[in-house]
Amino acid sequence: MARERKPRLLEGEALLEYALKAVAARALSVGELRQKLLRRATSEQEAERVVRRLRELGCLDDRRLAEHYAVLRRENEGVGRIRVVHELRRRRVATAVAEQAAAKAYQGTDETRLIEDFLRRKYRKTPLEDVLAEPKGVASVYRRLRAAGFTAAGVMGVLRRLARNPDLLDPLEAAEDA
Repeated sequence: MARERKPRLLEGEALLEYALKAVAARALSVGELRQKLLRRATSEQEAERVVRRLRELGCLDDRRLAEHYAVLRRENEGVGRIRVVHELRRRRVATAVAEQAAAKAYQGTDETRLIEDFLRRKYRKTPLEDVLAEPKGVASVYRRLRAAGFTAAGVMGVLRRLARNPDLLDPLEAAEDA
């Protein structure tokens, strides 16, 4: 049975260099870097000192990271605001910072258009009309859109317009209200 290798503990300039390499390789939130450093630092105080130093240098800024991330997710993947906030929280960005960044990135964005674009991309090989003709298909599309971070009201509005039989949405709406 293979033993798990413990990483070599670092301090001072070595820990700072490790942190700089980590930040250069991938944009990290303060929380993500702190977690990484705590695994490698000789002490918690040493890790906090490095985090503080990188913040002073401007290498770590959760607000800037969140704003950039939110814009990229909206433009490249076309996901909804709720998902962006959730992903930023998972990356250890403060809730208030995540929500402000998402609100700023999605300001003036038409959620209906985003949902329609998302559906066009995801169902380009399968006719969406055929999927929305069956109750299972409607439920599947609804869940997919909600998981993509769109509001229930926005999703229902688009699906009511696109579904052949809008009555298929009633059970989903009732479940959402409960």
